[in-house]
Amino acid sequence: MITIKTNHGDIGVELLDEKAPISCENFRQYVKDGYFDDTIFHRVIPNFMIQGGGMDANMDQKPTRDPIKNEADNGETNERGTLAMARTGVVDSATSQFFINLRDNDFLNHGGRDFGYAVFGRVSDGMDVVDTIAAVATGNHGGHQDVPVEAVTIISVSVDE
Repeated sequence: MITIKTNHGDIGVELLDEKAPISCENFRQYVKDGYFDDTIFHRVIPNFMIQGGGMDANMDQKPTRDPIKNEADNGETNERGTLAMARTGVVDSATSQFFINLRDNDFLNHGGRDFGYAVFGRVSDGMDVVDTIAAVATGNHGGHQDVPVEAVTIISVSVDE
C-alpha cells in the first residue's frame, strides 16, 4: 500500500506488481528516495485526469532516473481510479510522472491510438480527495496549461508495507 499525502487529503494506492512489475518498482524507488515530497499535481483536467510526480511549485521539472519500458500491454485498462505512467510521444519514455484517471479513458489503453499508457496502480482509498483535486481552479503558468491556480502539493508519499 502507498499513501500519497497531499494538502487536500490522503490518497491510498494499491500497486499492481504482478501486472506492471517494472512500473511498480520504478514508482517504489522514487518513493523510497523521497523524490515525490514537495512536488505538485501540475496538470488537472476535469473529467479526464490529474497528473503529478515531477514538478515543483515553481513548475520546474525535477531531474529523473532513466526512462522505463512501457507496460501498457499488461491487460490493465485506464479506468476511473487507476494510476498510469505519464510519458512523451516516445513509447518507452516514462520516468517519474504519473496520472490518476478521473473516468474510463479507453483511448489511452494499449492498442487504442498507439501503444498506450501503462496502468500500474489503483486508488484504494481517497477517491474523494482525487475528485476534490479535480475540481480546483486552473490556468496557465510558465507555458503550461491546466495548472492549478493554488498549488496542489504532494507533501509526501510513503510505502506502508
